[in-house]
Amino acid sequence: MTRATFRFYEELNDFLPAARRRRDFSCDCAHAATIKHMIEALGVPHTEVELVLVNGESVGFERVLLEGDRVAVYPTFETLDITPLLRVRARPLRVLRFIADAHLGGLASLLRMSGFDTLYDNGFEDGQIAGIAAREGRIVLTRDRELLKRRIITHGCYIHALKPALQLRELFERLDLARSANPFSRCLHCNGPLKEVAPEQARPQVPPRVRERHSRFFGCDACQRLYWEGSHWRSMCALLAPLLAVDKSTGA
Repeated sequence: MTRATFRFYEELNDFLPAARRRRDFSCDCAHAATIKHMIEALGVPHTEVELVLVNGESVGFERVLLEGDRVAVYPTFETLDITPLLRVRARPLRVLRFIADAHLGGLASLLRMSGFDTLYDNGFEDGQIAGIAAREGRIVLTRDRELLKRRIITHGCYIHALKPALQLRELFERLDLARSANPFSRCLHCNGPLKEVAPEQARPQVPPRVRERHSRFFGCDACQRLYWEGSHWRSMCALLAPLLAVDKSTGA
């Protein structure tokens, strides 16, 4: 057995029992246990971790724990660029793409509304989600911490909020999504890209009242659905407005 001291910071404490939150604590580790093994044994998914310092030095998940090691574990830093220190991942994701588990259908629709490529199928099993995420470089979204502990998942977010609108806000704040959002560019149903459709082509496919009131239409080639700027669109705009305004207020 090896004994090491741990300290978790910020929201990572939410995964720990109360007695271990926001304080140093020591525990026994199995012989040749790695950083990743112990972090997850303590209840924290590795995908939630952005930086690990052992005795003040940045290390990767594969680092083997030694007697007397002091381990500091940090989540994503939102206001501090720590890129030169990072050792836990081989490379960052260049494009933000998501895959949501079966319990996050509402969030998946809202992410698509915001313009993010988001896969969702309530028939996906955990193994399928992990495999797709690994092959396509997608961020796994889930409220199941055991799913995020799968070795092949490199990027994931444990969703704390329960309601879709609050879940969307949580992700916008955590991942700074306002900078990358492209609202109403994806189909809410199938995730396909939308393109503008000529009114004369769209009008035969929509109700008479819609033909009278609207002249702009957007269509999805994948599932053939049509969209227009009606009352539902206005409600979605109201939901997105405060999230997108955060980026503008920073002068970014």
